[in-house]
Amino acid sequence: MSDLNDPRFATTLARGLSVLRAFRVTDDGLSNAEIAQRTGLPKSTVSRLTFTLGQLGYLVQSPRDDRFRPGPTLVAVGHVAATSLSFLVPAHDLMQRLAEDTGTLVVLAVRDGDKMVLIRTWRPTHVASIWLEVGQRISLQPFSSPRAFIAAATADEIERIVAEHLPDRDVLNELLADRPQARADMALRGFVSTPAGNRTPAAYNAVSVPFRSGNLVEPVVFTCGALPSEVSVDRMETEVGPKLTAAVRTLERLTGQAPGLIRMEA
Repeated sequence: MSDLNDPRFATTLARGLSVLRAFRVTDDGLSNAEIAQRTGLPKSTVSRLTFTLGQLGYLVQSPRDDRFRPGPTLVAVGHVAATSLSFLVPAHDLMQRLAEDTGTLVVLAVRDGDKMVLIRTWRPTHVASIWLEVGQRISLQPFSSPRAFIAAATADEIERIVAEHLPDRDVLNELLADRPQARADMALRGFVSTPAGNRTPAAYNAVSVPFRSGNLVEPVVFTCGALPSEVSVDRMETEVGPKLTAAVRTLERLTGQAPGLIRMEA
């Protein structure tokens, strides 16, 4: 469990990591003020952290505009982390074929605090798709990705998440209340679905399937999404969902992993 009051908890390290997590793929650098706004840390604290991270190579500061950008050390660490996720190699071809076959954007999301963060995307060629990028974060609302994640999470994992004292407990509580339905959907169909505008501000139709990797302590989620004008709810649920489920089941067989939904406990 996460305990910020534990004497072993290194607050300065946690703050430094929050600075690194503030960066998004679409950013063209961030100023100290922008980092402070995103992290909620005082600007003076951010200035010390960015200086230290710059000295260590995790950030670089451009003389052109004085903004910070990810540095070579951070890129190297990210490469090592990505390489350790061996399932990404067979997943690449599977998910690209799925994107081409269904005309949907396929994404891989992992939980990062109170968000699901996209770490991979696969786009269909010559087809307009929704604009989601690597690094984009999705709130833990009852969208399909968080629903699939919470459906696959074990009781111990749920307990750990609750203990993290996430900032928006109402959103988490709503997701937890939906968990029995999400698990029922997974058991019946193999995927969860969240149509655009159905109880959520989602602008696109989506289906999601969880996946468990031996390299990670929590399930990850594969999702197919498309604008309602491109893929209807009916097609998403009768065609795309089953194809996504089949792709993830194939990935599990190729990697020797257990199904994302381990057991159907209450």
